[in-house]
Amino acid sequence: MTTAQPLDVTPTPLALLLLGREADPRSERGVECPGDLPSPSDPDLVERARAAKEKLGDRVFVLGHHYQRDEVIQFADVTGDSFKLARDAAARPEAEYIVFCGVHFMAESADILTTDAQAVVLPDLAAGCSMADMATAEQVAECWDVLTDAGVADQVVPVSYMNSSADIKAFTGKHGGTICTSSNAKRALEWAFEQGEKILFLPDQHLGRNTAVRDMGMSLEDCVVYNPHKPNGGLTAEQLRDAKMILWRGHCSVHGRFSVESVEDVRARIPGVNVLVHPECKHEVVAAADYVGSTEYIIKALEAAPRGSKWAIGTELNLVRRLANRFADEDKEIVFLDKTVCFCSTMNRIDLPHLVWTLESLADGKLVNRIEVDPETEKYAKLALERMLALP
Repeated sequence: MTTAQPLDVTPTPLALLLLGREADPRSERGVECPGDLPSPSDPDLVERARAAKEKLGDRVFVLGHHYQRDEVIQFADVTGDSFKLARDAAARPEAEYIVFCGVHFMAESADILTTDAQAVVLPDLAAGCSMADMATAEQVAECWDVLTDAGVADQVVPVSYMNSSADIKAFTGKHGGTICTSSNAKRALEWAFEQGEKILFLPDQHLGRNTAVRDMGMSLEDCVVYNPHKPNGGLTAEQLRDAKMILWRGHCSVHGRFSVESVEDVRARIPGVNVLVHPECKHEVVAAADYVGSTEYIIKALEAAPRGSKWAIGTELNLVRRLANRFADEDKEIVFLDKTVCFCSTMNRIDLPHLVWTLESLADGKLVNRIEVDPETEKYAKLALERMLALP
């Protein structure tokens, strides 16, 4: 009889990185160990968070994005989408610490819009955004060179989605463009077409396409997709000259999962269901839906919906589940559009142990996980954001 050999359970560097316990020097931002987190099974976590927040008082302002877990949302002073939260932070200059329960680009935007005396904190530095990371400053600079070589750069106005890094917002500001949200994308495109003949839309191709075709009456042929991983973006100079919308090849990993089959399946399962999706979904899904709108639009639509109505929602699961619970006593049936459960994995990195560690650290006078945008980047990113704020 042979003796069983012990298993080698030494974690690999990749495993450590995924666990958030090491740094990746090749990463744009890195994933750093935040220190000793409380155990997720600690039954006192809620009370510890409450006590630390109470100790900090008005010195801390906690922002909670709609896609956050319920365990985190319960400690948010305000909830909303990314831009609303950044503006809420700017409206609280007396708060020394802004704890942003969201993802990295959101914390950057809050830092850009708040004062130098305020510190914006992200409870887990590994909470990024796959869409925002699909467009780097180097790739976009190379794209502009391609547009210049094609002789169209002077006709192009960049419009960047709020879901982008500070570097991309700064590029947009430098080149005369503006930022948009999913709720004001049409106004932003209309403004941009008053400034130039073409738009470079970053980084979400689906929001750009849906806004141009569904909301502004353009054709799919007016749109081309620039792929940063192909020479010249995979496009010819003629295609760039003919296009009105140059869409960056980026997407949301959550909203990109929904399909026409999802829509057909839910209609078959729930007669009379209303299908409501976010404009980050694919064009064919948006075309098959009954209603399309931003996160705030989705919430308001369900608030106004009649009792007993049925809804299938195509957006992040944490929000859908929260809305289903909220309106259950009004007999509104609210289901997730897809059968497959799909949380935003990076949003879900902000959990109760990270929030407790953050609040307790701040309460003890230790500033952790501060998000700071350098002055030059901030200058031009803020210019792009101010152009959006000035939109009629």
